[in-house]
Amino acid sequence: MKTADFDYELPPGLIAQTPLSDRQESRLLVCERDGFGITHDRFSHLPALLQEGDVLVVNDTRVLPARLTGIKKETGAVIEILLLRQEEGDLWEVLAKPAKRVGTGTVLSFGDGLLEAICIATGEEGIRHLRFAYEGVFLELLDRLGEMPLPPYIHEKLADRERYQTVYAKVVGSAAAPTAGLHFTPSLLDEIRARGVEVAAITLHVGLGTFRPVAVEDVATHKMHSEFYRVGEATARTLESARREGRRIIAVGTTTTRTLETILAANGRFVAASGWTDIFIYPGFTFCAIDGLITNFHLPKSTLLMLVSAFASKAIIMNAYAAAIAERYRFFSFGDAMYIQPRKR
Repeated sequence: MKTADFDYELPPGLIAQTPLSDRQESRLLVCERDGFGITHDRFSHLPALLQEGDVLVVNDTRVLPARLTGIKKETGAVIEILLLRQEEGDLWEVLAKPAKRVGTGTVLSFGDGLLEAICIATGEEGIRHLRFAYEGVFLELLDRLGEMPLPPYIHEKLADRERYQTVYAKVVGSAAAPTAGLHFTPSLLDEIRARGVEVAAITLHVGLGTFRPVAVEDVATHKMHSEFYRVGEATARTLESARREGRRIIAVGTTTTRTLETILAANGRFVAASGWTDIFIYPGFTFCAIDGLITNFHLPKSTLLMLVSAFASKAIIMNAYAAAIAERYRFFSFGDAMYIQPRKR
């Protein structure tokens, strides 16, 4: 299977640059998992597409203002870093740009010295390991000095940082938002619960995998970057009960999907667990954890497009994408959504 098989042409004007004023009024393309039927709808109508007894699973990770711009103390060169994950204490894995200017022993300064970092190790593809030094609380300094790590295809400034957070974001640690969840509002979630749908949360901190393109020709040789996940006791009980009783599990986003499939693959059932996952889902994968999937429209040749193509089929997904382009849906992080419905029982 070739990476080029997951390419498609997207008019640049369809890449959403800003979020809608009302989260839930994005468009929703509803497609079947085992057929080519398509319905065009609104995300605000999602509750009517769910059933009593369903479990809707969301990712409650919260995005760090993880993009920092500083200088190399020795030369004054401008350096940008993206915090990817906290390794321990004040030691962080980051993506540096330009990475060639940041070697072992390089000292960086941010905010006129309010925050400093020394590079203690280097890695491939711009990865650096920095140990930070500061006075006060790191997250408070980050909130003051950092910017939200919007993807490179978004060129507009974000007026409100909270629009790159889900309304249920709680556990700080992501370098990017789980964007399928950006469409929900508190009132929409209340409406969903009122229909007898349980809403359960997992955590997966979105990391480098979101930013790293598939550079290999053969899909099977791509290596995913590992990301931290956690599933709590209450969520595990809810999911395992639904699974035993044959009730539908609907994942909100590819991050939620990867977490649930990781848990089930490792344990054969839903259990409380935490750890690191580098699961790579592409066509040929057998899904065991979820029945339906709510997701955004993804970049060509991306691991995310491969995952949704595995869940339905490449033919079904490419047909849906062609329909979305023809109907001028908005694409990517601030764009519209797609609901891949569970198979009929």
